[in-house]
Amino acid sequence: MNIIFFDIDGTVITEDDYMIIPESTVTAIRKTRERGNLTFINTGRTEFNINSKIRSLGFDGMICGCGTYIEYNNEVILYSSLEQDLCRKTAQILRECRVIPVYEHKDGYFFDKYAETSDDLEHFKEFFVEDGIRTDRQVSDPDFVFDKFVIWETPRSDMERFRREIGENFQIINRGGGFFENVPIGFSKATAIEKILKILNIPKENAYAIGDSMNDLPMLRAVPNSIAMGGAQKLYPYVSYITDPILEDGLYNALEHFNLI
Repeated sequence: MNIIFFDIDGTVITEDDYMIIPESTVTAIRKTRERGNLTFINTGRTEFNINSKIRSLGFDGMICGCGTYIEYNNEVILYSSLEQDLCRKTAQILRECRVIPVYEHKDGYFFDKYAETSDDLEHFKEFFVEDGIRTDRQVSDPDFVFDKFVIWETPRSDMERFRREIGENFQIINRGGGFFENVPIGFSKATAIEKILKILNIPKENAYAIGDSMNDLPMLRAVPNSIAMGGAQKLYPYVSYITDPILEDGLYNALEHFNLI
């Protein structure tokens, strides 16, 4: 039995306003499962943001929030959230650093009306509203807590302080374009893979991972069979196979190359 870990955005679904899942991707996931292989989402998205369109593909498990949440056969086997004191301290630092934050929890997003804002953030919120996701939850709410967070930098941002102080508790992942993903130290897409392989007693040589961005790098380095989507040039030096772009049947062709379908 093999196990395959899939990033979502840019790998399973197009990372644009259309959010297309190619029919060849649907077919590939169905075929590999029919052959007895296990399929896992491995994403930076937190659990609530895995919509029905993605879930309908029939994955066996989900790794969400860059390893802070693991689910297998609809059973939660790991979940880590942060203490509220650390969350509030972090929010205050981000205000003072003048960055634009979005705080991610397994049950939803939190925003900060006292922090910097931008057109990018408002664009972000528009999609959430369309998907029925709340955008009114605030850092000032009594239940404010998060699992991870993202930020955009601005010309006013104090990124030196941000890296120094936030780096004490979080791994800072530069996603490019002034966008940063921040994950509690000790958690990653790779740590989750290691845990799953141990629980299911699957040898590492039977593990595959496919992704398209730099936050996938820990996942790709964690397995011997690593795949970069076509167009993800920054990942090319680190993987064992480069497939076609997502809309050119990239995922299907990758699984076919490794005889997984």
